[in-house]
Amino acid sequence: MDLSIRTQRRTAATWSYAQIVPTYDALPPNLPVPHDDGAADHLVGVRLLDLSLPSTGDHALNPSSLPGRIVIYVYPMTGRPGVALPDARASSVVGLSGQPTDYQEEVVARLHLPYRLLSDGDFAWTECLQLPTFLAEGQRFHSRLTMIVNDGVIEHVFYPVFPPDTHAADVLTWLLRNNA
Repeated sequence: MDLSIRTQRRTAATWSYAQIVPTYDALPPNLPVPHDDGAADHLVGVRLLDLSLPSTGDHALNPSSLPGRIVIYVYPMTGRPGVALPDARASSVVGLSGQPTDYQEEVVARLHLPYRLLSDGDFAWTECLQLPTFLAEGQRFHSRLTMIVNDGVIEHVFYPVFPPDTHAADVLTWLLRNNA
């Protein structure tokens, strides 16, 4: 799919972040519901790439090498989560964005995240899997999606993710219903 179809551009003249998001613990009013553009339809059944990514741990992490069922959530950039991560009956949870590892290290420390964040700053992993992205103010971001991976193979994809503040509960429900 042509990247321009999935591109959204916003300028300071059209909205102010402070106007639509008065606090960090609530979604903005009238948040547009994303439609499923099919950009993640090809992912189920795909084996993850044998590729290590910079990680907020002491060393790089290769998600394809993690055993068992793992959750990989892909996000545009770090916000402030409103709820703690629930027990998801997954052997691992990792987050992935295009932000640099030093930025992610600060977020992990500030939010006391109990899992690693991976940096795909050059979008190499994203390109190989053809993950959906979008442009905003000339910068490329990952579209929000969550992959359930079992022994290196993508088993299920949540896309688009909406609303993001209740998505962890959706993932947990799926994991409980599909406990292998």
